[in-house]
Amino acid sequence: MRNLIRPAIRDVGITKPIGWHTFRHTFSTSLRANRTDIKVMQELLRHASSRVTMDTYTQAITAQKREAQSRVV
Repeated sequence: MRNLIRPAIRDVGITKPIGWHTFRHTFSTSLRANRTDIKVMQELLRHASSRVTMDTYTQAITAQKREAQSRVV
């Protein structure tokens, strides 16, 4: 983290703090965006509950939010 990742983050201009859990959140969100089954996601992230996977680690992608809104409108 200190020798490779943080210098690369600085080089591209990211100023927010990034830790190992940032990668877990990104991985979970990317899996969901690719329509991966929730049970598979849970097992890959080694969570005891799929609720933890979905409530804590997964965020909706902006494009998916816009698509959902446009379907309603």
